Amino acid sequence: MVQPRPTVPLASPWQFPAATEHRLGNGIRVLLYNRPGQHITSTRLLVPTPLAVEPRELEGVATMVARTMDEGTGSHTADEMAELFELSGIAYGAGYGARGLTLETDATASRAAQGWALVTECLSEPAFPEQEVTRHVRQRLSEIEHEAASPEARATKEWAATFYDQRSRAARPAGGTTETVARITPEDCARFHAQWVRPDDATVVIAGELDEAQALRDLDATLGTWRVDGVAPQDDSPVAIVAGGPARVRFVHRPGAVQTELYLGSFGPDRTVDGGWAPYPVLGFAVGGSPNARLDAVLREEKGYTYGFRAGFRPRDVGGTFIVSGSVRSDVTVEATRLTLEILQDASKGFTDEETRAATDYIGKTAPARYATADAVADEALVLESVGLGTEFVSSYLSQLAALTAGDLDAAWAKWADEPRTVVLVGDAEAHADGIRALGIGDVEVV
Repeated sequence: MVQPRPTVPLASPWQFPAATEHRLGNGIRVLLYNRPGQHITSTRLLVPTPLAVEPRELEGVATMVARTMDEGTGSHTADEMAELFELSGIAYGAGYGARGLTLETDATASRAAQGWALVTECLSEPAFPEQEVTRHVRQRLSEIEHEAASPEARATKEWAATFYDQRSRAARPAGGTTETVARITPEDCARFHAQWVRPDDATVVIAGELDEAQALRDLDATLGTWRVDGVAPQDDSPVAIVAGGPARVRFVHRPGAVQTELYLGSFGPDRTVDGGWAPYPVLGFAVGGSPNARLDAVLREEKGYTYGFRAGFRPRDVGGTFIVSGSVRSDVTVEATRLTLEILQDASKGFTDEETRAATDYIGKTAPARYATADAVADEALVLESVGLGTEFVSSYLSQLAALTAGDLDAAWAKWADEPRTVVLVGDAEAHADGIRALGIGDVEVV
């Protein structure tokens, strides 16, 4: 007997988990996301000091500070700190980005407070031992060499240097250059830390199965004790100023390269754009966010030029970018570039109802899975806090997805479609630069 096909009900509306907000005695803002059943507690701390405060001649010092705060403190050596983290099963990480210093731990609920105590020690009494700082400087210099040898990393670096005004910190690598990193000393790290790494305006996000009252007591006894004397310096250095002028093309010459890395982008919206953010993830998905997207449908499936292209809108705190990137066979460099630009131009003719529904369904219906774990909740919450938004932003734009139409996508695309595009290619310029010039997309600079 054939059984009838079961009826699949529509998914219930989903909301991003809500936080309870608190404030520690030293001013640190606390956001607690109680996630029953999540037995790993994820902690994310943001100290919102932008990269732009670094001395120009010492760019990369903020990254060195982030990497060496746990490499020995006033109370423990580097080896002792490593042992304290490892024996307790506490995963620790730190980094410095455009929005400031981020420290994170992931630990079982019973060890979370111990992780907060160790983070507090790293923040309040880092020793910056010469041996450890020197080791990390050498490691970063090695990374810079590897980045220069990677076509993808080189394209990203050259694009930023071309797209952003040179007065802007965004025009240069977050981790510094060979020249600036080589100058960094332990004294530079200590000076930067003392001036800029402060609890003022810091935010800590904690997600997991929480006893909130106990968590607040533990936070008061750890991160709440971190204090820095004196008044925080003020800085208004430019972070992300877009260079003016028409479209620009830079071709990085790699003699005999068998592939060409293509990286192009233009100015785009931030999350507070008029009309709402919801259309922009959908546009990115439709243009270059899936194997069925427009770029892959032509460049990969039809032409066989590439393993895959990516595209999407990347918001910053103010403004953002639209980026397309991927690698192609060297012999089709010119044709692939032409087709990429043609696909983007054709997007102005309109999106289909089928594209719209496929993208909105994927983004909206996979959201509960994307944010199912405590670390994903904490990561998203911290990113949004860093740009002055709460996690209600996620619930809001996801709720708008179901009502989006192809006309909404057309209108959102039209707002940014005419922005000048900066194009970077990494490949054999001797073989292909003249062909790129013939496309007439802008002056081609070979480096």
